[in-house]
Amino acid sequence: MQLLIILLLLIPLILALLSFLSKEIKPLALLTSLGYFLNLILSLNLAYQYLVNNTPITLLNNSIYADALSVFFILTISIVVFATALYSQSYIAHDLDQKTITDKKANLFYVLFNLFVLSMLLVTLVNNLGLMWVAIEMTTLVSTFLVGFYNTKNSVEAAWKYIIICSVGITLALLGTILFSYALLFATNTKSLNWTDMLSVASKLDPNLVKIAFIFIMVGYGTKAGLAPMHTWLPDAHSQAVSPISALLSGVLLKTSIYAILRYTMIANKCLAPSYTSNIFILFGLLSLAISAGFILIQKDIKRLLAYHSIEHVGIIIFGFGIGGPLGIFGALFHMFNHAVTKSLLFFGAGNITNTYKTHNMHNMRGVIRALPFTGIMVLMGTFALAGLPPFSIFFSEMMILISAFTQGYYLYSILFLLFVTIIFGAIIHHFSKILFGEKPKNIPVTKDPLPVQLAFVFLFIFMLVMGFFILEPINTLIVSATAILRGI
Repeated sequence: MQLLIILLLLIPLILALLSFLSKEIKPLALLTSLGYFLNLILSLNLAYQYLVNNTPITLLNNSIYADALSVFFILTISIVVFATALYSQSYIAHDLDQKTITDKKANLFYVLFNLFVLSMLLVTLVNNLGLMWVAIEMTTLVSTFLVGFYNTKNSVEAAWKYIIICSVGITLALLGTILFSYALLFATNTKSLNWTDMLSVASKLDPNLVKIAFIFIMVGYGTKAGLAPMHTWLPDAHSQAVSPISALLSGVLLKTSIYAILRYTMIANKCLAPSYTSNIFILFGLLSLAISAGFILIQKDIKRLLAYHSIEHVGIIIFGFGIGGPLGIFGALFHMFNHAVTKSLLFFGAGNITNTYKTHNMHNMRGVIRALPFTGIMVLMGTFALAGLPPFSIFFSEMMILISAFTQGYYLYSILFLLFVTIIFGAIIHHFSKILFGEKPKNIPVTKDPLPVQLAFVFLFIFMLVMGFFILEPINTLIVSATAILRGI
């Protein structure tokens, strides 16, 4: 298992080096897809090996630590990254054909793409909370260049906004990390930033210090996760980034920040009453739902619309963790996976649509199903899934969270949750029905999607649909194990 983890980290690193040295884009794009297919196979193998042995994996003197929660995130990241690598083949080739970018810029895309994946994997694997902070900061630095990739006025402005706001957030997270370390030193006279060391003596930590430290962590990493009201960077960054990167930003990057929050939550819950973190989660979750509902109603830009939907679903996830209980936590983790595959598929669709219609403005888009038949059908299915309709998987993870809220007596919160989700449901159906149906403009040709794009869509769609009927192994067992870990069992 240790070798599997080393290989998982080596693949994006080697691909980044090859991207830097290579001068041929098509072979590089194909090699990247094959590399992340291998990465996916290794992730599945890691999940299988972990479930067989059912013990955390450590290496490099406990610097690397992977339990069920880590492995679940690694598997989710690997699935989305493989689909994104497939989609990027045709997307970058299209930009080259249109002279939007040069060969040198295409090389830079793949260098940054691979470093971005490496940094996200590191977040889920490092035991040292200081190194986790460094890895999350690395995701910010690398993805900033991908947000401003096209060097337009709007993309550069979005990149600056992204790095400034997220850097402020990450600075607050650093203060929280230092306070947690100080709490450990004050309580046990031990100098360590290892999560496992803090968790083992969490009950001895000063509760007042932990309360303050957790607020810094929640606001700091919550900024990077896109929680309202710290979300203001997200619509600009997601709308201006290269579409494959928008998929990664929304699908998995936001989740890595939630991963960091969850690690600190486990420490805080052993020191304090779980109601402390629970109330904070519910507050931020409902606030994110409320703000996203308002902005989704008035959106004109298709990618900004999807960005605000990311804020909504991050709110749902955090709300689920706040509600807690076996079903609430399971539902929140399941929703993470469901949102990752569904939102990635929709950003792929948005990329194809904007490339064809030469605009982000939804008022200028009509008849997408006629102009892009395959993309249109996939976007239609993705819209139903994102809106929370059965039999798609998001419906069931949302129902798990809602049922958990009702059964635990959170009636007011449940009603607010339903109200915001209903508003958003109506808004997304309204927006996408307008662009998908009707007569296409005469100047828009009927376009067939390249094979790699179709494969990327179908790959993600299978998860969206199948997981609505039953949760695949090893994902189900991983979520069950991760739920137990988060509950401190």
